[in-house]
Amino acid sequence: MNKERQNSTFKALLDKLQQESWQLELLISGFAILGLFSATDTLFLKFKIAQYENHLAENLVWFAVSISCWILIANLLIHVILRGLWIGALGLRYVSGDIDYEELNYSNKFTKYLKKRIGSFDNYIATLEDYCSIVFAVSFLFIFYFLASFLCVITLLIIAFVFLDNDFNGVWENIFQYTGLALIIFTLIGMLFTFIDFVTQGFLKRKNWTSKIYFPIYRVFNIITLSFLYRPLVYNFLDNKFGKRLSFILVPVYLGILYLSSFHYIDSNYLDKDRRSSEYVANSGNYENLIINEDDFIKKATIQSKVITENYLKIFIIFDDNLEDRLFDFNPDLKPKTDQRGLSSGIVFNNNLNISYREKDSLRKVYYKTFNEVYLTKINKTYYKTNYVASTNKNKKLGFETYIKIDSLKEGKHLLKINRKYINNKKDTILLNVVQIPFWKFLN
Repeated sequence: MNKERQNSTFKALLDKLQQESWQLELLISGFAILGLFSATDTLFLKFKIAQYENHLAENLVWFAVSISCWILIANLLIHVILRGLWIGALGLRYVSGDIDYEELNYSNKFTKYLKKRIGSFDNYIATLEDYCSIVFAVSFLFIFYFLASFLCVITLLIIAFVFLDNDFNGVWENIFQYTGLALIIFTLIGMLFTFIDFVTQGFLKRKNWTSKIYFPIYRVFNIITLSFLYRPLVYNFLDNKFGKRLSFILVPVYLGILYLSSFHYIDSNYLDKDRRSSEYVANSGNYENLIINEDDFIKKATIQSKVITENYLKIFIIFDDNLEDRLFDFNPDLKPKTDQRGLSSGIVFNNNLNISYREKDSLRKVYYKTFNEVYLTKINKTYYKTNYVASTNKNKKLGFETYIKIDSLKEGKHLLKINRKYINNKKDTILLNVVQIPFWKFLN
């Protein structure tokens, strides 16, 4: 097979495909842009949901997929524009031929300058062709660069999670901590060397003494960054001066696009539609009837609506991991020996549970009792006795729900406050405000 690749027939086939590749480039770019644009909203929603629910693993995955998607969209749009300009230039050449500077009848100064800077129209078409081909190839190369950086960060997080965040005590704890710190230092140094080599386009590989130091790091990061999958593309890109110049041009272009995308319009000096609810602000994320779409997120807690026409108030507090940790602070007996929160496989290899079902049910009752003691509900200046139970809202989000009778409240505006007990560094218990929700009571 290798001999077939070296013969003249195979090379001639590649040359022919190379000349006709622009048709495939346009076809792939068009379908890719259409598909990616239709997927961006879904990807962004998945990222926002993972961010809202504090799921780190999902958050990182959807972030990487979203950024890769936008990198590809930006590059492919540039490619389509340049390729369209190239096709237009070809059509103009068919009609008008080359540039006739004598026909323009400019002065000698401008004629010499234009001939030097522009040259022939065929050179302009050839330059456009080079830009189009390289931009199409670099579209995927830049995604690999981003994923390489992303995988380096993931490696640091995995090391910290495995070696530093463990339940070992005594000698094993020290061994794991020192091993983890050594691996983190090595990874950081390796990231620095890899970045220097990337920015300088291979400087550490050119000198004998630097290459001896860098070679082991190169081999390790070749696996971490999965660069063995795209190294031929990188080196073929860097051995071309035109490709090197283009790589320096695209970086400022990306930074400019990022800066322009950060602009937004500010309506008021004092009003903010995303500000959390208070005595003077009614955020729609605190009212159940206004949470309609999948990307409408609860702001800590909700009541049924802004205007209450019933004699009761329905309160729903959203659940998160930090909430459970706060309950553990007040009642350490609730904290299990093995924390089962986080990603888990549906395939069970060990059926031995830490505690029996009967013991778990009794602890569950203590769990609810602790929650009702830690979270206090107040309307205006009066505290109400509550009995929160686990439930889900209409968007299937887990939380705690209770109902309060408010027939004694007068008609008009009222303010719901949910406070939480907090143990400070001095071991004193203080009250912190979790959320404030204004509402209006008017009976039918």
